[in-house]
Amino acid sequence: MSDVREETGTAPRENGVLHYVGLGLSGALLLLVLALAVVVIVVPRASGSIPLTVLTGSMAPGLPPGTLIVVQPVDVDDLAVGDVITYQIRSGDPAVITHRIIAINASTTGARTFETKGDNNSDADPDPVGAIQVQGKVWYSVPLVGFANNAVNGENRAWIVPGIAVLLIAYAGYMIASGAASAVRKKREVQPRP
Repeated sequence: MSDVREETGTAPRENGVLHYVGLGLSGALLLLVLALAVVVIVVPRASGSIPLTVLTGSMAPGLPPGTLIVVQPVDVDDLAVGDVITYQIRSGDPAVITHRIIAINASTTGARTFETKGDNNSDADPDPVGAIQVQGKVWYSVPLVGFANNAVNGENRAWIVPGIAVLLIAYAGYMIASGAASAVRKKREVQPRP
C-alpha cells in the first residue's frame, strides 16, 4: 500500500532546522525546570530540610543575595568552626540569619555557644548564638534561584499559582487547536482534487 500523498502528487513536508532547534530548546527547558524542582522542592522535603533565600550581602561572594540555601537540621554537637549555620536572631523568633561559625565556646555546664560572622562583614556578630537558636547547617546552595523561591511564597502565591494554571490551560488549548487544524489540513491534502 503506497502513501496517499505520493498518489496525489504532493510530497511530504519536511521539518526545518528551526523546528528541531525549538524541540531541543523545549526539551532542555523542561529538563532544567524538572532538575530545579527536584533540587528546590523534592530533596528538601524528603530530607526534612528548609529552603531559604539569602536576602543580604553579608555572606557574599559565596552566598550573594538571591541565593537559595537548603538548611539541614543538625545536632549542635556536630558543628565545627567554619560551618555555615542558620540561627534565630532571638530564641523563638522566626527571623533568622545565616553566618559562619568562627569560634565555639563551652560553659562549665557543657552548654555550647557559637560566635558567628558574615563572610563579607568586618566584625563578628555582637551576640553569641545559643544551641537552642540553631536551625541547621547550610547543606547546599543554588545561585539566583532564591528570587524565584521568594516570588512563589507568601502573598505572591495567591496570584502566581492561578496565573500559571491559566497559562497551562491556554497552552493546552493552543496545542489542541493546532493539532485539530493540522489534521484538517492533512485531510484536505489527501482528498483528490477535481
